[in-house]
This record gives sequence, structure tokens and C-alpha cells, in this order.
Amino acid sequence: MSDALTLPAEARERAGKGASRALRREGRIPAVIYGGKEEPTPIHVEEKELVKQLGTGHFMNSIVTIELGGKSVRTLPKDVALNPVTDRPIHADFLRLSKDSKVEVQVPVVFINEEQAPGLKKGGVLNVVRHELELVCEADRIPSEIEIDVTGREVGDSIHISEISLPAGSESAITDRDFTIATLVAPSALKKSEGAAAAEGEDEVAADEVEATEQGGDDQEEGEEDSE
Repeated sequence: MSDALTLPAEARERAGKGASRALRREGRIPAVIYGGKEEPTPIHVEEKELVKQLGTGHFMNSIVTIELGGKSVRTLPKDVALNPVTDRPIHADFLRLSKDSKVEVQVPVVFINEEQAPGLKKGGVLNVVRHELELVCEADRIPSEIEIDVTGREVGDSIHISEISLPAGSESAITDRDFTIATLVAPSALKKSEGAAAAEGEDEVAADEVEATEQGGDDQEEGEEDSE
């Protein structure tokens, strides 16, 4: 299960860019709690504490209990906007959770028992297609990660979502296809695939250069005709 976090907060009485800038100068980050069939609640939190929790690596997939005015509000972080220059947080959004609510989250995958995969022992490579899975989970049962066992896997095998036993209370958010999570490929096949992608990129560049050259020639001819 993902860890539960607690974040102290204070009510935000003033809105607007000026008020938000003033809060940031004081080391506070404006935020809002919304959802749960209630009106949005503007708040502000301490920047240092928010940065600390962001640094855990699982903040966005954790239940965050916001302590506000003597009350506890269970939430799920939905967005933390960062300054594009300094990477400091400038605003945060929290989704209010009801008792039986479900949420859509991105949960990282972890591959285990790689030493028990014959394909990897033979020099194969685990080509990870999806490093995270989009899951719909019960709010109080969000997994911190999904373990995928590669025991017995051979070169050429593919691992699909239908093969994965998800934890109780979780299901895939993508239901219209049996998507691939990872494949076991031979090193030569991986290099060939990467080489084909590189060659395709070079062809596109060459085509652009030819088109630019032809365009330049056309422009020159038009200029000569005008001078006549």
C-alpha cells in the first residue's frame, strides 16, 4: 500500500495573483481542495513541507490527510505546478476523498526474479514498454507498486496486462485492449529496432534538406525572372 502522509494547512482568505505571490514570498504555497460534492476550499501549505513530501517519490500516489482548522481531510494530490525556471512548487491541487471513492492513479511497475528468466540468462534484454500502469483503485487501497514476476520467461515472450494479478481493489484503467507491458528481446533485435528508428529519422532529415534545396532553387528562378 502507498504510504499515508499528513500535510498541515491554513485557510486561504484572499484569492488572486497578488495574494498568491505574497504567500510564496512568505514560504507558503497556495492550494485548493476540491471534489466530494463540496465547494472548493482554498488553502495554503508550507513550501518546505510540500517539497519534502514531493521528495518521497510517491507523493502523487499517496493518501494525503490535510490538517485544516482542527479537522482532517483525506485527499489525493492531483497536480503540483512548478516554476519552469526554479522548479519550485507554485500551486497544488488536492482531490477530496469520500469513504468509498475510487481514483485513477499511475502506479510504477517493478520486475522481480530476473535471475530466474532463461531468456535473460541467455543474454536477452528486458524491453520495458510501460514503466507505470494506469489503475483505478479504491482510495484507501492504492498500491505503491506492481510487481511483475519474469520467472521462466524466454526471448520473444511478451508480458500483457491480462497476465498480471492486480491487488484487490485495483483494476486497469485501460479496458479496450490487452496492452503490452514489457517484452524479452535479443540484443541484436533491440539494436536493429533502434537502428531502424535512427535511419527513419535520418531519412526525414534528408527529405527536409532536399525539399529546402528545391525550394531555394525555385525562389532563385523566380528572382531571375523578376529581374528580367
